[in-house]
Amino acid sequence: MPLVAGVHFRAPGLLAKSVTTLDVLSGGRAALGIGAGWYEEEARGLGIPFPPLGERFGMLEEAVQICLRMWDGERGDERPFEGEHYQLERPLNLPQNLSRPHPPIMIGGGGEKRTLRLVARYADACNLYPGPDLAHKLDVLRGHCETEGRDYDAIEKTCVMHFDAGENGAKAGELTEEILALGAFGVTTVIGIVTGSRPHAQVDIVGEKIIPAVADA
Repeated sequence: MPLVAGVHFRAPGLLAKSVTTLDVLSGGRAALGIGAGWYEEEARGLGIPFPPLGERFGMLEEAVQICLRMWDGERGDERPFEGEHYQLERPLNLPQNLSRPHPPIMIGGGGEKRTLRLVARYADACNLYPGPDLAHKLDVLRGHCETEGRDYDAIEKTCVMHFDAGENGAKAGELTEEILALGAFGVTTVIGIVTGSRPHAQVDIVGEKIIPAVADA
């Protein structure tokens, strides 16, 4: 899955088809991570339009709606899509995705007014940073779920963070405690960005020392 695809990078019909292809090739293991995007310098450097934030949020909601429509049923929902930002005459999706009812959708970001509202409305998972405001962000998400009539517990709570277990695992215990602390807030999945020296060795340490320590927590 992409973590997290900026909505401005790809036309949503192409994005839905790409995720569908990955889903078929992987035997139903694909997921879509998507967000409003933030890295203006990257977009400008690649010659990709970077609309204002409010417009990108509108694009994000429509893109998710298009993906859900294309992933609905044997051929998807082929009715025209007429949105403010996107117009699709025939959003055909064939072959269809293997994952049912659709590949999981994760909406990344911690914006309280719009991002977490979109999570409550559409997403199977959220993605937040493990900062001091994590508990507050989750409370905000819970409130949006109540407003949208959504089961808060049905949304997977994920965090992305740096994994640095130190030389020969010297920091493995510290990293384990950080992950366990996130679990206490209700986070069920931690996505690690491996850092530090000798990244391949870091992965081994995570597999041998950290995952077993948190697996049953």
